[in-house]
Amino acid sequence: MSAPRKQSITIRAATDDDRDFILSLVPRFVAFPLPRGRRKRATLAAIRTDLEHALRKAPPGDHFFIAAKPDGQPAGFLHLQLQRDFFSGARACHVSDLAVAPGCDGHGIGRALLAYAQRWARAQRCSLLTLSVFPGNARAQALYARAGFAPDLLRMAKPLRQSPGPEKT
Repeated sequence: MSAPRKQSITIRAATDDDRDFILSLVPRFVAFPLPRGRRKRATLAAIRTDLEHALRKAPPGDHFFIAAKPDGQPAGFLHLQLQRDFFSGARACHVSDLAVAPGCDGHGIGRALLAYAQRWARAQRCSLLTLSVFPGNARAQALYARAGFAPDLLRMAKPLRQSPGPEKT
């Protein structure tokens, strides 16, 4: 008996009709332990606001894509941003958001979206593809490592307690 065949995944540009699907996946961005000082509710609200803004305003460097199953049902999305690398000034592409729909994990959708991001970035003459990931998102980190990503810049944070303010001298 042969192993089950992987379903083919189609990736297409997102349309206005995909807005609700994209926003429905926002909880996926906090479905793991967040760093100390980050609160799920505030993080969720910030990500949702950022995505809503990008979807509504459609900034020129922002591009959204949908991964669809063979029946056309959306299974994940990708949000890419064209940028300039801070250090080299080279054209770069940043994976701002990548999420797979619940129940679609482990079917190659995240891998297909990353591969698409690489092809798309090359077609845009980008010399670098970047992304950010929370330390507690081990599943995403493993996917990114398998796709050839490695740490480039480590951002560190220290939550500060609120105080009444500096004392006057």
